[in-house]
Amino acid sequence: MQVQLDHQFISLPDGARYLDAVESLYPKDPRQVFAVRVKGRTLPLNAPCEPEADALSIRLDGEEGRRIYERSLRFVLLAAIQRIAPAAKVRIENSTWQGIYFSVEGHKHDEAMAAHIEENMRDLVDADLPFEKTVLTRKDAIAYYESIGQTDKVRLLTYRPYEHFSVYRLGDMREYFYGEMAPSTGYVPVFAVHPSGAGLELMLPDSERPDRPAEQHRLPRLYSTFAETTRWAQILKCQNLADLNEMIEKKGLREFIRVNEALHEKSISEIADQFVKSGARLILIAGPSSSGKTTFAHRLTIQLKVRGLTPIKVSMDDYYRDHSETPLDENGEPDYERVDALDTALLSEHLARLLKDETVDAPTFDFVTGTRSGVHPVVPLPGHPILVEGIHALNDVLTHDIPRNEKFLIYISALTTLNIDDHNRIRTTDMRLLRRIVRDHLFRGTDPYVTLSMWDSVRRGERNYILPYQESADVMFNSTLLYEPVILKKYGYPLLRDISPDNPNYTRAHRLLKFLNYVSTADVEDEIPVNSILREFIGGCCFYREVD
Repeated sequence: MQVQLDHQFISLPDGARYLDAVESLYPKDPRQVFAVRVKGRTLPLNAPCEPEADALSIRLDGEEGRRIYERSLRFVLLAAIQRIAPAAKVRIENSTWQGIYFSVEGHKHDEAMAAHIEENMRDLVDADLPFEKTVLTRKDAIAYYESIGQTDKVRLLTYRPYEHFSVYRLGDMREYFYGEMAPSTGYVPVFAVHPSGAGLELMLPDSERPDRPAEQHRLPRLYSTFAETTRWAQILKCQNLADLNEMIEKKGLREFIRVNEALHEKSISEIADQFVKSGARLILIAGPSSSGKTTFAHRLTIQLKVRGLTPIKVSMDDYYRDHSETPLDENGEPDYERVDALDTALLSEHLARLLKDETVDAPTFDFVTGTRSGVHPVVPLPGHPILVEGIHALNDVLTHDIPRNEKFLIYISALTTLNIDDHNRIRTTDMRLLRRIVRDHLFRGTDPYVTLSMWDSVRRGERNYILPYQESADVMFNSTLLYEPVILKKYGYPLLRDISPDNPNYTRAHRLLKFLNYVSTADVEDEIPVNSILREFIGGCCFYREVD
């Protein structure tokens, strides 16, 4: 039969798999391909070829390829730890800079343990063992995970809406992962394991040099913020989705929301105190898309007013160039994430003048038309703060002429520590994407497939222009709310369900749906405060109301 791969036709025997097509087309480096994309679907290499469709190779240089590599490597990690400590509880905690932070309960997280795990992982990779996909009934899956003491999966499976459950087998170990895997352990030879704080870090291939593991980065502010949020989760007794679902069943979600919001308010109050103590005047708030910067800025303003200060607010979004002047990316598409998509010269001039207590005429940007719609005066109050928020606020190109002691830098992101189960985390980027899909649909008239299509560009901009500055911040604020999957599912789930398998963004939408399938819903929106960061995405925020 004729099979099309990467726009080339290959003659293969009937019943051939995509693995055969890859080995035929790329005989020198077939293991650089981890899966294929057929229209919007991601298919494993063991899937039978579809003669009528052009399949596209999924490699390590794209998001999906990197996720497949990580998933497969994570299974190797879990299998290696099972060899070393069969009864130990392993928890995958969160992403790091090109790595994964994890812990092994009851064991030292030192160089010796890291080396022992890495050695066993390399044995498994060298053995080139297959990842075999099998299907269990939910009843059989529950019985299996009960037998090996993985109560987190047992509890989660009670909320699964489907009766059958796909698992991967590696030797005698069975695991569930939220997406496709590479064909075998030999596909993931590049990695390293290091001690990291109170845990361990599994390093993935370097994005620039994928033939070697990424270097371990010391990110004290980021790790400290994750640790604080983990502590919150422990206080609230909510670390996995099953904990959240049980809270709904036991009618405890309303109080859970109140405590979540109180923790946010406490943190914002402490940040206000730190600013006052710093003696700075210019507050710069940055963070990636859908982190809640705008609402955070409003809430910080309230806290500063409590302390006798009256901040004026400057929005970087108003300083976007007209979309006709937006710089283009390497594909010739407008790149709204670049710092020079802003009128940096005008913004820098205005900030310098405001610090001299001069009134400026700031532009007003209309996101519907993609143009400036006018100007509005910004009048500073002598001695009072000037608050600026935007994705590039920490980029020194905007404030390089302002002395560092006059600037107070805040980095905000939604760093979720809520897991699906102990071995499968909910990615921070996935929660932010879900927030953005909901907000863009409700308030910007943007169809979900458009938001999904833009996400690669958004993430590229974050990696290039936002994340490198996070450790320069004076403080870091985590805007995640552990209860938000319950609320966002109501709005996002039906939108994602409408993304059809032939849509190029189907895999990304399906990935979000898979974890939302485990989230219970509850009619508790009236409990969410009107100043909650979540209100920025679902509506009802007091800061956007018309003034009476």
